[in-house]
Amino acid sequence: MSEFLLETKNLTKSFRGFTAVDKVNLKVRTGHIHALLGPNGAGKTTCFNLLTKFLEPTAGQIFFDQQEITQDSSAQIARKGIIRSFQISAIFPQMTVLENVRIALQRKTGLSFHFWRSTQKLNLLNSEAMELLTEVGLESHSKELAVNLPYGRKRALEIATTLAMKPRLMLLDEPTQGMGLEDVDRVTELIKKVSAGRTILMVEHNMKVVASIADQITVLNRGAVLAEGNYQEISNSPEVMQAYMGTEQVQEVLA
Repeated sequence: MSEFLLETKNLTKSFRGFTAVDKVNLKVRTGHIHALLGPNGAGKTTCFNLLTKFLEPTAGQIFFDQQEITQDSSAQIARKGIIRSFQISAIFPQMTVLENVRIALQRKTGLSFHFWRSTQKLNLLNSEAMELLTEVGLESHSKELAVNLPYGRKRALEIATTLAMKPRLMLLDEPTQGMGLEDVDRVTELIKKVSAGRTILMVEHNMKVVASIADQITVLNRGAVLAEGNYQEISNSPEVMQAYMGTEQVQEVLA
């Protein structure tokens, strides 16, 4: 396996003259948590959409494990092991927690769309599903309907379904967005836990979350890379803090 699992070279996306992502060179080191930061409109989610081919790049290249994937489809990229979560929790609300994970596990069996399969056949996946629920702390909620879970636990369930697809690279888009402090802390610890032996690229606004778990940070502003480094290096950059949140909040966030 290469040192950098994901690389982009001059990755660019323009919309009718507006450049949302501007010649971004990104290197995500294998086995690390890499955070993508920036103010609203900086191009973070557009980058995710380019990496997963929800959008086609205007220019530039994308490499995964040293192989170019720029021309690959979304399905091909997912099969290579680049698995993404979204800002809005993507679960089946009227299924149980266990059933949600079991649906994700069906992918590797080739039965993903065989919803007529007998319960007995699907029950063969229950043991592995429970292992994943235990990993994210949801084993005691396995029989609950997903709709009834608190928001933070819905995020944990989404992480479990992501893990069920055996990701080589997890893309987490705003995993703590809209959460209270207790849920933020729980999900932050969960991300740290599941990162063992895995590579994660995450978009996150909460600087305290990033400070506690990110190995490397790339800051975007107006679609371009403004700075890169670890948290200490980033937090000492006045340009970064000004671009990210405005000078009046710098001391509060870094405290």
